Amino acid sequence: MPQLSLPDRVERRVDGLARAMVAEFVSSIAVYRTLPPEQLQGEIHGICVTNLRSLFTCLREGRPPAEDELSAIRASAARRAEERVPLEAVLDAYMTGARIGWGALRDEARPEETDELTGHVGTVLDYLRAVTAAVTSAWVEEQQAIVGEERDARRALTEALLTGDEPSSGLVERAGVRPADRYRAVAFRFDLSADERDMGVSATVAGRRKVRRVVQALEDLVGGPVLTLLDANGGAAALPVADVADLRDVVEGAARAEVWIAHSDLVRLPALPAAWDEAREVRRLITMLGRLPGTYTIDDVILEFTITSDPAAMARLNRLLAPIAERDDLIDTLEAWFDADFDRRMTARDLSVHPNTVDYRLRRISELLGHDVASAFGMQLLGAALLARRLAP
Repeated sequence: MPQLSLPDRVERRVDGLARAMVAEFVSSIAVYRTLPPEQLQGEIHGICVTNLRSLFTCLREGRPPAEDELSAIRASAARRAEERVPLEAVLDAYMTGARIGWGALRDEARPEETDELTGHVGTVLDYLRAVTAAVTSAWVEEQQAIVGEERDARRALTEALLTGDEPSSGLVERAGVRPADRYRAVAFRFDLSADERDMGVSATVAGRRKVRRVVQALEDLVGGPVLTLLDANGGAAALPVADVADLRDVVEGAARAEVWIAHSDLVRLPALPAAWDEAREVRRLITMLGRLPGTYTIDDVILEFTITSDPAAMARLNRLLAPIAERDDLIDTLEAWFDADFDRRMTARDLSVHPNTVDYRLRRISELLGHDVASAFGMQLLGAALLARRLAP
């Protein structure tokens, strides 16, 4: 393709064209109106000059831009990503600049140069394709780095707050989340989604997508970034929400799976570690007890929580059952007796034995343990012992 001399004349006006480009950005692209004037008149104006000169050089020589000619454009795109300027706005600015640059060439062209200029449309398209690719890759790469740093910082901040460590100001800044005065500690457990169960889909990828959906749903719920430590199976969150009435519906809808939620009361920041210990223990208890998916607090497992909160008491309760610990028939009968709410016929049916066999075994249990399973005290004591046995770590 013959070289084009027209850009030499237009390039003398490159500073004015760059100013026109910046003015057009501010006029037509909303996010550019939020940038400081010194940045618009300095860095943004400078990259417009660089872009125009690069375009004119490529037109003059009839070639696409070389890799080193795109370095400044890549660096500028990365800075826009760092400033949270959306990619579509950045690309819009480059298209606007190309339109202004091409318009200047067209207006400057003499009649005998018009056909020659038209013949270089392909060069302009090649230039735009290369610039678009460079801008997009640089912006996305920087954005991924930012997201990764923020994600890691938020996880570190969440862990610090839940464990009672004082987060540094630098960590808070990197996380982009200013800690609230009050939080509710939440412990999640997620079932598998349909995608995770699908043998034709990567369970790892499906699990990550589930977590991203849940985090986004929580951010929508609280109206901003959330502090979470989640994986495909569940995890932790510190949520500054007073009302949790819709929490299960929100999370289940995002996870596309059944969800178990254990949460504390809304507490002040210094009390959050204790609240997290409570929520985590509630989650452990409802899992071991086989509770249905739902939302739980300590009030829902207060008896179990009280029994398990004292390891020494648990050990003593377990020792109460030592005389029958090796007798599966007696242990199974005692558990079935409590599960059937002390109905001997239902107990017999569940064990597939005669009711008289149940009566005999209950008498034998009372003799060996020294506590009458039919008395109020015996029921309370042995019920607690069974819970301690079932919930032992």
